[in-house]
Amino acid sequence: HRELIPYVVAVISIVEMFFLFLMVIHNNPFDTFITANPTDGRGLNPLLQNFYMAIHPPTMYLGFVAMTIPYAFGMAALITGHLDDAWLRAVRRWTMIGWLALSFGLTLGMLWAYEELGWGGFWMWDPVENAGLLPWFTATAFLHSVMVQERRGMLRVWNVALVILTFFLTIFGTFMTRSGVVQSVHAFGEDRQLAWMFTVFMVAILTVSFGYIVYRLPLLRARHELDSWVSREAAFLANNWVLLFAAMFVLF
Repeated sequence: HRELIPYVVAVISIVEMFFLFLMVIHNNPFDTFITANPTDGRGLNPLLQNFYMAIHPPTMYLGFVAMTIPYAFGMAALITGHLDDAWLRAVRRWTMIGWLALSFGLTLGMLWAYEELGWGGFWMWDPVENAGLLPWFTATAFLHSVMVQERRGMLRVWNVALVILTFFLTIFGTFMTRSGVVQSVHAFGEDRQLAWMFTVFMVAILTVSFGYIVYRLPLLRARHELDSWVSREAAFLANNWVLLFAAMFVLF
C-alpha cells in the first residue's frame, strides 16, 4: 500500500508525539516522588499480588495501542482518497490482533476483580473497566461490518466511522484512567492539567477525522443498496446497532 504508508506513518507519529510529550515534558515517569526510602520497603500492594495482574495490564495496553494502526490506515485512506477496499484488507488483521488482546485483557481483569476485590460478580460497573470495554464493542462491530463492505461494497461511511470511534475510545479510556475525573479503584491520581491536554487531543481527533469523512462523502457512497431487511447484510447491520447501543449504554 505504497500510496497509503506515508500518511499512515504520519498519523502514528502524531499520536506517538502526543504521548511522548506527556511523558517527557508533563509527567516524567522517572521523576522521584519518595524522598525518604522505607528501611524494609513497603512491597507490592496485596491487591496486585495476583497471577492475573501480571498479564492483565500489558494485554490491555497492547489492545489499546494496536487500535492506532486501523485508525492510521483509515485516515490515510481519507486523506489520499484511495477509499476502495484495499485499506480494509490491511486493517482487518491489525484490528483482530487488537481485539484479541483487548478480549484477553478484559477477561483477566474481570477474573482479578472477582477474586481480589469481591465485587460480588464478574462486573460491577467500575468506570475504568468499562472504559476498556467501550472500544471492544466498536471493534467487534467493525470486524462484522467490514465483511459486508468487502462482499457488497456497502457500509463504507459506517466502517470508517467505527475505526475512528474505536481509536477515540482507547484515548478516552486512557483519559478516564489518568485524569481523575472518575472515582475508581483504577483511577491513578488526579491531574487537571493532564485532563485538559487529553481533552484538546480528543477534540482534535473527532474534528479532523469526521471533518475528513464529510469531505470525502462523495467517494464513500455505497456500490449497492440494502436488498431486504431479512438479508444477511441487514442482520450484520442490526448486530452493529446492538453493539453500538451497548457501548452507548455503558458510556452513559
